[in-house]
Amino acid sequence: MRQFLNVAAIGSMLALGACSSHSENAQLTKSGLDPEKFKSEFKGEPTALYTLVNADGAEACITNFGGRLVSMMVPDKNGNMRDVVLGFDSVQAYFPENNLSDFGASVGRYANRINQGRFVINRDTIQLPQNNFGHCLHGGGEMGDLGWQYRVYNAQQPNDSTLVLTIQSPDGDNHFPGNMTAQVTYTLRNGNELDIAYTATTDKPTIVNLTNHSYFNLSGDPTHAITDNILQVNASGYTPVDQTFMTTGEIAPVEGTPFDFRSPRAIGENIKDFKNKQIKNGNGYDHNFVLDTKGDITKPSAVLYSPDSGIEMVMFTTEPGVQVYSGNFLDGSVTGKNGIVYNQHAGICLETQHYPDSPNKPNWPSVVLNPGETYNSECIYKFSVK
Repeated sequence: MRQFLNVAAIGSMLALGACSSHSENAQLTKSGLDPEKFKSEFKGEPTALYTLVNADGAEACITNFGGRLVSMMVPDKNGNMRDVVLGFDSVQAYFPENNLSDFGASVGRYANRINQGRFVINRDTIQLPQNNFGHCLHGGGEMGDLGWQYRVYNAQQPNDSTLVLTIQSPDGDNHFPGNMTAQVTYTLRNGNELDIAYTATTDKPTIVNLTNHSYFNLSGDPTHAITDNILQVNASGYTPVDQTFMTTGEIAPVEGTPFDFRSPRAIGENIKDFKNKQIKNGNGYDHNFVLDTKGDITKPSAVLYSPDSGIEMVMFTTEPGVQVYSGNFLDGSVTGKNGIVYNQHAGICLETQHYPDSPNKPNWPSVVLNPGETYNSECIYKFSVK
């Protein structure tokens, strides 16, 4: 959902990764990751790779740098395991001096955009970092104003299938009010369900909107564009954007538009229909869908299917919306796991969240969090084959 910038030569990135201790006998994950390449420090805080497994043989690998999902191994229609998320082979490749990216990240304090980086709470006007067309995207993302996707979380792994990540965000962090404590809990359940649950508390009135920014490619091969994937979104409306990707305040019907995914169809069917103003403004799909599920996590909010692998992913969420981002700004400038170049549409993001710029849209679901309250949000990605 964000524009994408490679800020260092890939050769330097790989050289950094090579600095980690490594031996021919390294214990690799099922996805081929070397945990030693994730043992490092960022701003004096230690980073690592954590592996979750379930009884079905699936595997999720997560780093506490940015709370990022690095790999997700699930079986395809032939029983072969495939890694269905985009990412990097070493933690240094995620560091902002090498790549400003959101691959797999836990995003906070506010996922998506806030208009001109300003909002009012209790009659106080708050000015946030302006890092995307004059707006605040994902809580700030430029060097010096880094959002949570570039922070090191405290990690605890109570069992083989659960990882609890905690972050302390001080009052005034990127100008957001209130001392905030937030947790992201990854659980790899039997039945190949990846459950991502968020909580947050504050000591001052503030705003919060957390999400996961994984790029999925269910073929397991990022050289294979996701345009042939079949997508269904349980949404009758969406929020149009202007040329700076900012929501206009309208909730428009999807019926009769390229945004009607109420019935399954290929992502690429209308992705280049630039005669449509919204497709042109988003350079494809980069829009928030207003879910008809209305926070009912028992109802599917979206379904993604790869005809190539036979892998299907069903998404459930307590959130009112999902940002569908079709990897429009991936441009071949970044090399990911296994030396694969990430070209346009190499992955798709389904980011469960409140609507963009909700602090400035009083008629939309509130994102205000007050002292004594607990923010709760949950998203489940369930993988199977058909």
